[in-house]
Amino acid sequence: MKSLNSHFKRSRTQEAGATLLLAVWALLLLSTAIMFWSRTVRQGILLSGEMYGDTEARAQAHSGVAIGMHPLVTRETSLLTDYAAVDPGFHVRIISEGGKLNLNFLLNGEDPRKLEILKLWLQEKGLDFKDREHLVDCMLDWIDPDNVKHLNGAEDSDDYHPLNRGQFLSIEELEEVKGAEALVSTSGWKDELTILSQGPIDVSSAEFSILRLLPGMNEQGIERFLIWRKGEDGIDGTKDDPKIEKLETVQLYLGLNQTQWNALGGLIMPKDNTWRIISEGHSGKVVRQVEVVVHKGGANPQIVFWKE
Repeated sequence: MKSLNSHFKRSRTQEAGATLLLAVWALLLLSTAIMFWSRTVRQGILLSGEMYGDTEARAQAHSGVAIGMHPLVTRETSLLTDYAAVDPGFHVRIISEGGKLNLNFLLNGEDPRKLEILKLWLQEKGLDFKDREHLVDCMLDWIDPDNVKHLNGAEDSDDYHPLNRGQFLSIEELEEVKGAEALVSTSGWKDELTILSQGPIDVSSAEFSILRLLPGMNEQGIERFLIWRKGEDGIDGTKDDPKIEKLETVQLYLGLNQTQWNALGGLIMPKDNTWRIISEGHSGKVVRQVEVVVHKGGANPQIVFWKE
């Protein structure tokens, strides 16, 4: 009888131990499940927050573009920066595309005056005479419709195939042209080039570095013109800037005689309404950018480039 009682006690002890072990195991599984669920929920919340921030930042950037594209909005419009310090918000910059060198305009027609402007610019970028002549001729061979090589150029071969489309479709395409290595290896080489402007250099917005490339220009005349163009506050793109309605006004401040002025015929224009609008939208730490180029000047701006 005593042995039987002892057996029952051992059985109950073993059952209790097994039950406790199962309970501990179940608690461990439950704790693991809770931790996994908690981590999943937390990651979901973070992901949802990032997705919301991304969506909101993009929406803000698009709002900035919409404002910048409005026909009545200019670089002087305060609304472009009013929302920069607001969260969510946006900051918009409007940059003249006409103040840059239009690559297609300079190459088309092989006008010696235009090609000289391009070669002077390449000289400013550090290319020596041989490299300049080689690159310009290669650019001409790249766009012309034939397979006749310019003196220092390069036409179709086993490992090189100019596209011969009559023009460049992007500034980045220049990287594929033979002889461009010395140029594209320099920092910021794209900044002063465009294919999207109307062509002639916009004297209302061109910087000193661009104006000095024009034939007949001298540094004193350019500096005098820029001082006048910036108005009383000495800042370009503000409300006090004088409006350039006629190119003859530019001639006066540049101090060019009639012969020098005639040499600029077709190379400059008083105002190009092609603008690059760069809008940065932000939501918390998330920042998204939209960049467009538009032709303004009418009720319906024409978008010619869009990137985000």
